[in-house]
Amino acid sequence: MSKKRDLSELGKKVIYQIYPKSFYDSNDDGIGDIRGIIAKIDYLISLNIDMIWFNPFFISPQNDNGYDIADYYNIDSVFGTMDDFEELVAKLRANHIGVMLDMVFNHCSTSHQWFQKALAGNQKYQNYFYIRSTRKDGSLPTNWQSKFGGPAWSKFGNTDKFYLHLYDPTQADLDWHNPDVRYEAANIINFWQKKGVTGFRFDVFNVTGKSETLVNSNGDETAEKKLYTDTPIVHKYLHELNRASFGQDSQIITVGEMSSTTIANSIDYTNPKNQELSMVFTFHHLKVDYKNGDKWQTIPFDFMKLKELLFSWQESLDKGHGWNALFWNNHDQPRALSRFCNTQTYRIQSAQMLATAIQLLRGTPFIYQGEEIGMLNPDYTSIEEYVDVETKNAYHILQKSGFSENDAFLAVKQKSRDNSRTPMQWTAAKYAGFSHNKPWLASTNQDTINVAAELDHGKIFKFYQKLIALRKSEPLISDGHIMPLLRDDQRVFAYSRYLADSALVVLTNFYDKTTTIELPSKYKRRHGSVILSNYNRTLGELPRVLTLKPYESLVFKFS
Repeated sequence: MSKKRDLSELGKKVIYQIYPKSFYDSNDDGIGDIRGIIAKIDYLISLNIDMIWFNPFFISPQNDNGYDIADYYNIDSVFGTMDDFEELVAKLRANHIGVMLDMVFNHCSTSHQWFQKALAGNQKYQNYFYIRSTRKDGSLPTNWQSKFGGPAWSKFGNTDKFYLHLYDPTQADLDWHNPDVRYEAANIINFWQKKGVTGFRFDVFNVTGKSETLVNSNGDETAEKKLYTDTPIVHKYLHELNRASFGQDSQIITVGEMSSTTIANSIDYTNPKNQELSMVFTFHHLKVDYKNGDKWQTIPFDFMKLKELLFSWQESLDKGHGWNALFWNNHDQPRALSRFCNTQTYRIQSAQMLATAIQLLRGTPFIYQGEEIGMLNPDYTSIEEYVDVETKNAYHILQKSGFSENDAFLAVKQKSRDNSRTPMQWTAAKYAGFSHNKPWLASTNQDTINVAAELDHGKIFKFYQKLIALRKSEPLISDGHIMPLLRDDQRVFAYSRYLADSALVVLTNFYDKTTTIELPSKYKRRHGSVILSNYNRTLGELPRVLTLKPYESLVFKFS
């Protein structure tokens, strides 16, 4: 058995996320594809990333943009062929870039042969799913609600039974209590490893831990989630999967998307001695603009809550030998720039500030396509412009709950997953240089924000290059511990990364106004050097009092 991966190795890695449907369209059908990614490899090389996480491009009806998988072993023809994929892997490997695939194992498409065989009466495959009879009073097996709205149960074919789907009705939950399901999952991973894949991201994996006997919730959403989220058996599933597949190669990188997880569980998921995962995606820090925990009721983000969440997770995982995936953006989140910053006046500075704040933390940074050029949410004007199933469902549910049509639209406009799924903006052309024909989803601001302009005279992409170079060359970033600074400051997110007597001080002003700070005495008047600044600041030493400009980020190293 291979040795466990050293956490310091993970600290040097930077992973780029590509949403294939929206990256680049090589055949002008309006949908991004694998050959489009191949065509942009030089761009990816220039960023100096180590690995690319690809959202699913397996065969799928696309009811949830590929997260409803109908065949885990083949490429959907919309995206290309297996030959295309193998060429992509080979060309990326030749440039020292690994491939991470998205494994959707909590559920599969109802079009998958497993579910179709279950519908046809095959008992073996019926045991792959949660298929239950109604309760004695004729009600659904449980009162659970789907995360996409409505009951989490749908009629199982022409029978009098129902099947569980925590997400869309076309995404049937797999029963991980069944060893056959776990065997299938390991086989899928091993198949792709043989194709040269060196990374795996596990979608919503910690909701696989449902009980064999399902019970009603008390109607409280938080309590209901606890019935199936982050339960102890998830650790057993992950350890078994690790030993049967990816854990046999210490170079494989894995990340689990862990919904509503805890610090303690995340330490256990990622502590190398437990042989589960390399790192976890957690989302608590991206819920700081939810009103009473409701995604669709937006409030100004709570900066102090954001700080405390980031600090508590960073400190605890450091002490517990766990590992964070670091990110602001992905395919399920609105663009962080639009969410947290004044982009009308300070788009460039705030993009650089957000990058500094997250990328120099302890963990492995993820960059979502377009983040490195400062892409923003699209400015849509009607619900018809959205494609995402969750967005459309939420729009109607909000109206039924009393929202006006306009207020419901404004809510989904701010939080829709489509905000991050708009095509990559390569040029200022009509379709953003993504395609010569109308894309599956529209861009709205490519005239001012695009790769061509950014590479020609922009400042965000170059800043990302500097951050990545720092992570690869500076042990304080890749290996160092973390200590929060200015914990009570209402505007500044600051921390130190340290090893022995050496340290970095990272200062980021999260607001569009100047602010004055005073660092703890141990850092004052200590000679060192500025190694990163988005205002081209140079200092020979940290002064007693320091004024930070709007969205300023400043990184100071001393030993």
